[in-house]
Amino acid sequence: MEGAISSRPNTRVAVVTGGNKGIGFEVCRQLASDGEVTVVLTARDETRGTEAVEKLRALGLTDDDVVFHQLDITDESSIASLGDFLKTRFGKLDILVNNAAIAGLRIQKCYYPQDVDTNEEKFAGMDTKQRLEWMIKTVREPIDAAKKAVETNYYGTKHVTQALLPLLLQSSSSSQGKIVCVSSDYGLLKLIGDEEVRRDLDDIDNLTEERVDEVLHKFLSDFEAGALEGRGWPAGFSASKVTLVATNAFARIMARRHPTLALRVNCADPGYVKTDMTMGSGVLTPEEGACSVVGVALLPDGGPTGKYFTKGREASFV
Repeated sequence: MEGAISSRPNTRVAVVTGGNKGIGFEVCRQLASDGEVTVVLTARDETRGTEAVEKLRALGLTDDDVVFHQLDITDESSIASLGDFLKTRFGKLDILVNNAAIAGLRIQKCYYPQDVDTNEEKFAGMDTKQRLEWMIKTVREPIDAAKKAVETNYYGTKHVTQALLPLLLQSSSSSQGKIVCVSSDYGLLKLIGDEEVRRDLDDIDNLTEERVDEVLHKFLSDFEAGALEGRGWPAGFSASKVTLVATNAFARIMARRHPTLALRVNCADPGYVKTDMTMGSGVLTPEEGACSVVGVALLPDGGPTGKYFTKGREASFV
C-alpha cells in the first residue's frame, strides 16, 4: 500500500484528501511535479488510491514524489492511522489540502460517472447557467444525503485538520504549515438568506465552532421539516452550499486561532470543473481547476491567511 520514500533534504510533505480522481488527483500531480514536495495521496478506497498512484508513476513521478495512504475522513481510526504514518515516516507535515467532499445529492436520471470524459456533446452550446439548470433537473436532494454531506464535508474536514495540526505546526522550523480548503462560490455568505446566521458566520472575531455546529444543526432540522427556503437556506444543492459556508467559517476560525507565522490557512475555489461531482457539466478541466488550488498551497511564507481565493486572486467570503 505504501511505497518506500527516500529522505530528500528540504523536501516538503503534502497530504491531499480525496486524491484518487478529479481535482484531487490533479492537485497531487501538480504538487508532486514541483520537485520539492512529496505528496501523500489519500483516498477512502485502497484499490482506487493505489491505482491513482500507479497512474502518476506512469507519468514519470517516483516513490520520492508520491505515495498512497488510505484515508476515510469520516472514520476516526483511519484519520489516526494517517497521522501515525506521517509522524513515523516524516515527523512533520507542511501542506494539507482538504479536497475530499461529496455533493449531498442523489442522481434521479440515468447517468454514469464514467461518462464524464465523453459527455461534452451533451453540454455543447450551454452556458454555465444552463449547465447548472441541467444538473438541478438531474438530481434530487434527500435528507439522508444532506446529513452525509454535513458529516463528510464539514466534520470530516474539521477532524482531519485538527488531527494533523500538531504535525503542521512542526513544519515551521523549515517553512510555514499550509492548510488549503477547496471551496467554491457556492460557499459565499450571500447565499444565506437568514441575516442573523450570515452576520454571525462573518463575525470572525467572535465566531466559534459551537456556533457553526448550531447553524448546521438548524440547517438539517429545517431541511427535514421541508422549510429550507422559508428559513433562508439556499435552494438547489443546499447541502453542498451550506457545508462549504461552514468549512469556510472553520478555516477562518483556524486562521484566527493560529495567527503566527507557523501556519497559514486559506480557501481556494477551483472553479466550475468537469468532475464526477458536477457530472461532467463543468467548464474547466481538472488541470485548470487544480492549478488554482496548488497556487494557494505554494504561496510564499509570510503570505495571507484566513482568505478566500478565486481564479488565483483574493476575494470576499461574502
